[in-house]
Amino acid sequence: MGFQPLFLACFIHFLCCFSVILAQQPYERMTNLNCSNTDASSSVLGYDCNGPTAGCQAYLIFRSQPPYDSVNSISGLLGSDPFQLSQINSVSESSSFPINKEVIVPVDCSCSGQYYQANSSYVILNDDTLFSVANNTYQGLSTCQALQEQNAINATRLLPDQEINVPIRCACPSANQSRDGVKYLLTYTIIPGDTVSLISQRFDVETQSTLDANSLTDPTIFFPTTLLVPLQNQPSSSQTSTPPPPSSTPPPPSSSPPANKSSRKWVYVVIGVVLGLVILIATISLFFIIRRRKRTTATKIPVSSHSESSQSEKLEKVNESGEAPEALLLGDIKHKLKLYTFEELKLSTDNFSSKSKIRGSVYRGVIKGDYAAIKRINGDVSKEIDLLKKINHYNLIRLSGVCFNGGNWYLVYEFAENGPLHDWIHSLDGSKNLSWVQRAQISLDIANGLNYLHTFTEPSHVHKNINSSNVLLDANFRAKIANFGMARATTEQDGHVTFTRHIMGTKGYMAPEYLENGFISSKLDVYAFGVVLLEMISGKEAVVQRDGREMLLSVAFIDLLSKENAKEELVDFIDPGLRGDYPVDIVLDVARLIDRCLSEDAASRPTMDKIVQSLGVILAASLNLE
Repeated sequence: MGFQPLFLACFIHFLCCFSVILAQQPYERMTNLNCSNTDASSSVLGYDCNGPTAGCQAYLIFRSQPPYDSVNSISGLLGSDPFQLSQINSVSESSSFPINKEVIVPVDCSCSGQYYQANSSYVILNDDTLFSVANNTYQGLSTCQALQEQNAINATRLLPDQEINVPIRCACPSANQSRDGVKYLLTYTIIPGDTVSLISQRFDVETQSTLDANSLTDPTIFFPTTLLVPLQNQPSSSQTSTPPPPSSTPPPPSSSPPANKSSRKWVYVVIGVVLGLVILIATISLFFIIRRRKRTTATKIPVSSHSESSQSEKLEKVNESGEAPEALLLGDIKHKLKLYTFEELKLSTDNFSSKSKIRGSVYRGVIKGDYAAIKRINGDVSKEIDLLKKINHYNLIRLSGVCFNGGNWYLVYEFAENGPLHDWIHSLDGSKNLSWVQRAQISLDIANGLNYLHTFTEPSHVHKNINSSNVLLDANFRAKIANFGMARATTEQDGHVTFTRHIMGTKGYMAPEYLENGFISSKLDVYAFGVVLLEMISGKEAVVQRDGREMLLSVAFIDLLSKENAKEELVDFIDPGLRGDYPVDIVLDVARLIDRCLSEDAASRPTMDKIVQSLGVILAASLNLE
């Protein structure tokens, strides 16, 4: 082959390869999870302006979440036209969406320098970071790197009420894609369980086309990142997923009966349902009347004239039938918890021998082949039992039964094989250690348990004694919050409930407003949770020694953050037991979350619901990097 034909062949090959390259945008992989990583081989700063036009119509997928769950709120967040958004989703402009509904968002996408973007703005809230804004609020439709680049700001500290520009990830078809009939690119936000083939199938696109559009040879994709889906037609609401309704309804019959027969049938059904309900209500009412009469004749409890009389005061009184005081409480709980005999517990613990002792007054027992933790208490247990018999959450230790003998109460709990979290983050001989991913999962577990306690119990409760010794780890190193002896029901108003003069708790974990004024609110647990988080990333005790005197770890941490070289010192602050097995930027994001939890102003601390959201993204990022 001569020089000219060879040159021509090479030139044609180059043009073909060049046109393929222009048809692709590099997938961001997981670079978005490391705020200091601006890898040029990824699209972490945005999709390249490689199309024949500087602007186009593009589409996004956003999953509705309060407060962004209506046409107006979503369009405002993402800089979209509310009329266009309502039209393409087949709803009215005043509509709201169910939680997790996939919403199609039309945006004007245009070149801004080197990258395509749609433009929006956002006002920073108290507990925001660039990482959480990008991955929580915007669900990966922006990145912390792009936010820093666009606003020329530092990611470590943001000011509340500060308005920032948000570059939304979008792209326009390249010349090569346009020749193949691609008219639009959809920015799809990936969630766990998604695959390239499933996403492509939903939007009637060939899998290979989607792979090519994202320059993917390996089809592995990650949450929370975005995938470009090349579309020949506008997306429609029929291609989006809707969360399942609270309860399913039976499918309609295959053929419709005549109107008169159908009406008659429904009349019979309604009559049958009403009669059934009447019989059921009558039966239940009769059952409770009989039960109440039995309880009244068996145990007549004297009523104290003091409105705040506690259950322990009632237990000091003997009823008219001569029953022992403990029977009053036992009679109240026997329908919800198992009542063990003292002989059963003696047998399970080898007569409470020293080899069965875990620590203090807690023993390990074997009941019907399963381990249990048996705690002996001399005193009032009514509040703890009253709470534990009502709650049911994986991250709260479960009370399975009780026993009363010789003036002592014995509470039987589920057994947590790996013991207190404290022993794993403060192991004296270094034999116990937790990986970064384990610590991230444990943090989320504790947050989930506290969120349940604060939000989903009726009335809501505050634990009041959160510390690393009161968090237990099961066989899979999943966290269980324990020791509810100080827990208190709350009805918060203006951020606080009433105050107490009886200050109790663990040194190093108590919030300033509680120590100084006795104020009790859910933010008390948030502060203590921040200290536990701080222990987990630093490996240090809640009370540390500095210059020969005691100092709270929280105070030392706040002092560190105030320094000019805070980032460098914070890296030195991290637990050496992690041995470099951690993503620095994600740990720094946890440090910023801790900073908000330890705020002097209780109202400025995030709610546990917000903390759960942030830690969910942090855990997902940690798992992806691992």
